[in-house]
Amino acid sequence: MVGMVSLYILGGFLLLLFGMFFVLIGITFLVNDYMIFLDWEFLSLNSTCMTMTLFFDWMSLIFVGCVFLISSMVIYYSDSYMSSDNDSVRFYFLVFLFVMSMMMMIISPNLISILIGWDGLGLVSYCLVIYFQNYKSYSAGMLTILTNRIGDVAILLAIAWMINFGSWHYIFYIYSWDSWCYFLVFLIVLAGFTKSAQIPFSSWLPAAMAAPTPVSSLVHSSTLVTAGVYLLIRFSHMFNNLDCSFLLMFSMLTMFMSGLGANFEYDMKKIIALSTLSQLGLMMSILFMGFPLLAFFHLLSHAFFKALLFLCAGLIIHSMSDSQDIRHMGCVVNQLPFTCTCFMISNFSLCGLPFMSGFYSKDIILEMVMTSSYNFFVFLIFFISVGLTVSYSVRLVYYCLSFNMNLYVCQNYCEDSLMMKSMVLLTILSVCGGSILSWFLFSFPILVVLPLGLKMMPLIFILFGGWLGYELSFSNYFTSVYSLRYYFISFFSGSMWFMPFFSTFMVSGPFLSLSKNYYEVMDSGWGEYFISKSSYIVSSSFSKLYSFYHFNNLKLFIMVFFILFIFILI
Repeated sequence: MVGMVSLYILGGFLLLLFGMFFVLIGITFLVNDYMIFLDWEFLSLNSTCMTMTLFFDWMSLIFVGCVFLISSMVIYYSDSYMSSDNDSVRFYFLVFLFVMSMMMMIISPNLISILIGWDGLGLVSYCLVIYFQNYKSYSAGMLTILTNRIGDVAILLAIAWMINFGSWHYIFYIYSWDSWCYFLVFLIVLAGFTKSAQIPFSSWLPAAMAAPTPVSSLVHSSTLVTAGVYLLIRFSHMFNNLDCSFLLMFSMLTMFMSGLGANFEYDMKKIIALSTLSQLGLMMSILFMGFPLLAFFHLLSHAFFKALLFLCAGLIIHSMSDSQDIRHMGCVVNQLPFTCTCFMISNFSLCGLPFMSGFYSKDIILEMVMTSSYNFFVFLIFFISVGLTVSYSVRLVYYCLSFNMNLYVCQNYCEDSLMMKSMVLLTILSVCGGSILSWFLFSFPILVVLPLGLKMMPLIFILFGGWLGYELSFSNYFTSVYSLRYYFISFFSGSMWFMPFFSTFMVSGPFLSLSKNYYEVMDSGWGEYFISKSSYIVSSSFSKLYSFYHFNNLKLFIMVFFILFIFILI
């Protein structure tokens, strides 16, 4: 046990040091506008050179640094969270592999080396989703990996398609354009959509909650789901040649659908997963509008508070005898004051409360949406989605921390010092990270001049969403619950627009019934009789005929003689 504890703490400490180092180097590169291509020749055989190219610029370095910082805190947290688990060493190495795969993907300027990291993420995420070995986890793991395989195939096809260029270093060609580049962009967008769970591939993201909570924290903040957004940010210069309105619609609907679904969900981890999906939709939308830097800014600021939100949720679930249902919680703030403080800070940041980390990225994104030339529908969906974010956050706080009294009687409330330490750094980043990043990423202040009504619009929707979330979740013995009165609407909204059904038994169901019919017709029916048994039937009928003749030849001879005799007489 001592060895395991030291392994987690050592790994977390090393990742923390490397994370700080990478962030500082990244900021230096950003200030000096500097980048490095590193060619590592790892095999030279008979004049054939095989090289591995790594690309270090400010974007990749800062992102790797942030991934390492968040991973270090998650690994610290896991030391306490997974202490009673028998396979905690295996868990540690799986998480470490996961982080290394993400790093590989980030620093690759080459589609083939990106595939190594991309597939590594997919494979290790499958191993982590099925970590608790039960049927539900296996089903979730299969849904996760099969959906992600579509994106992997798209990357493979993009590698084949890039033979049209001179090399696989996509970073050289993102400013060029040719008529066949439409296919390349389509394949890259398909890969990004599957990894970042946009419509119609959204159903795997809440299913992946079957993994342990530290993994969910890592997956949903800075690794697996952000890989698709990061890839599209790298290819974003190619979108300048295209009209992305159709793709923008998918991203916006993902944002709206997940925000709506979270308001009708009762599983705590699924609510936070849907909130991640909503933020991914926001990143994708602003990326397709032509602002990749803003998408990257929101990606980083979102990573800090989302990791913290999951860590706090994990501790609350742990205290609740591993029950994830928010209806079983209530007044947790009296028992876990530090955790609930961090939980509230990360929730405020998610809502975009002024001067928290999420505010700096969300506010400028909404102002850019208002200044862009898109129609009223886009404007409306964006602002309603912001309101829904606040709505489900208020609902979560209402059910878990405050008035709700449905709480179990015997609970094991304990705030571990290791868990609390891991939350401190993320809490600081959730408050200050957005402002620090905005100072570095934008070299000069951007002045967006808007009328007072439009300027106040994000704040108005935040307040309106908070009020709506409170109204919809508030209930006592004398009030009727809205979600039960309009049950079909709440069921439709809470089921992600039936997408999990389409992805699971609506895809497999028809094929299963078709195979059953084929089995009945071919293997158990006339096909079995005529095709499989035909040689046996023919040979057996011949042998029957022969044996009949063999044993009855005297009778047959006399009978034939009599028939011929009668014919002659006639």
